[in-house]
Amino acid sequence: MQSPQDRICQDKIMNSTHFSSFASVTNSTLAIIMGGGAGTRLFPLTKDRSKPAVPLAGKYRIVDIPISNCINSDLRHIYVLTQFNSASLHRHIASAFKFDRFSRSFVEILAAQQTPTGSHWYQGTADAVRQNLQNFLSRPYEYYVILSGDQLYRMDFRDLLREHIEGNADISIATIPVNRSAATDLGIMHTDASRRITRFVEKPKDPAVLDGLKIPADLLKNLGHDPGEELFQASMGIYVFNRQALIEALDNDFVDFGKHIIPRSIETKKVQSYIFQGYWEDIGTIRSFFDANLALTDEKPPFSFFDTTRPVYTHARFLPASKFHGATIKRAVISDGCVISDAQIEHSVLGVRSFINSGTTIRHAILMGNDFFDADLAQRDKSGMQLGIGRNCVIDHAIIDKNARIGDGVVITPEGKPENFDGENFYIRDGIVIVPKNTTIPAGTRI
Repeated sequence: MQSPQDRICQDKIMNSTHFSSFASVTNSTLAIIMGGGAGTRLFPLTKDRSKPAVPLAGKYRIVDIPISNCINSDLRHIYVLTQFNSASLHRHIASAFKFDRFSRSFVEILAAQQTPTGSHWYQGTADAVRQNLQNFLSRPYEYYVILSGDQLYRMDFRDLLREHIEGNADISIATIPVNRSAATDLGIMHTDASRRITRFVEKPKDPAVLDGLKIPADLLKNLGHDPGEELFQASMGIYVFNRQALIEALDNDFVDFGKHIIPRSIETKKVQSYIFQGYWEDIGTIRSFFDANLALTDEKPPFSFFDTTRPVYTHARFLPASKFHGATIKRAVISDGCVISDAQIEHSVLGVRSFINSGTTIRHAILMGNDFFDADLAQRDKSGMQLGIGRNCVIDHAIIDKNARIGDGVVITPEGKPENFDGENFYIRDGIVIVPKNTTIPAGTRI
């Protein structure tokens, strides 16, 4: 049964002079998800995995967000571009996203590779698309939706495509209104009354420059804001290109869309803004990733995984239900397959197969869980310690990555420590302690 949102979107598309049906748009669109960056801002979570493969919200991966947005928008032709530490990402996508073999739908990996025409790694987002352009042009796609792999949001790309088509744009860029303090760290667009982008400034710091980039009062009013409000249009790193516009935009040696391709295209193409007003968060830093995860424990979180009309898809693990033995739990997200004894859990996210022993306190923390149950591989661990968190531990303002073994009486907290620090078996980033994947912390350790 078609949802009301689908019917509204389809009616709008059918009224367009360009297409006679909604399906003709989505079938003519290719989605490209950028997953090739080294993810240095998320280190050490990206120490052994790519950024899109970082666990999210207990049971998902970051890459599940853009792929699910595509599927829920009826975009079923999807490439994910990868490069660094991509083995776990490849496994996840191969196991999670399988379509009917009789359909033409696909989610496929395109890894950086040596070819007769080039032997270098992806140098940036634009270079990654350029190196794979032959694959993208091999089918008669008319539109290319290019997405980032490190954002948390829910968007119907059909609305973006509709505005792109109705506006006769060559390129469309999704933007989101932000205040002055946030604008200095983002790429800011300025548009005319028709939402055509006339100017782009990357991370503007000069107050005078910022003053000239404010959203005009008439446009603010049309968006439902107070005309006197001071807001700016920040790029979300989400682009739509017409086929010919993409070919021409990449006919050079520019390596990045945000820094190079978009500023030049504004001068030569019709580049339009699609203003998005829903929840959107760049989770590409440890602090933003930490805060976005813990916000999921709120009674009414800004982003909800409980939206059954637009679900987030991921790998089905078929794990048993979690077990609790006298635990005290306040504001927590707890995934499948966990075993929690007499512990206190507050304002925390617990990943799949998390094990927490009695007397332990977990607060303001993310436990990413484990890839296996301890009985499977316990005999192979040289330390003799069990997976998970031992007895009488305190874990506060921390991220414990997968397969960690935390001994009895361990205390982990950033209190009294630098904002950023590299320890022997831990790291501190943005005031958050991170215990890397597969790390063993001996009993009695204080971090």
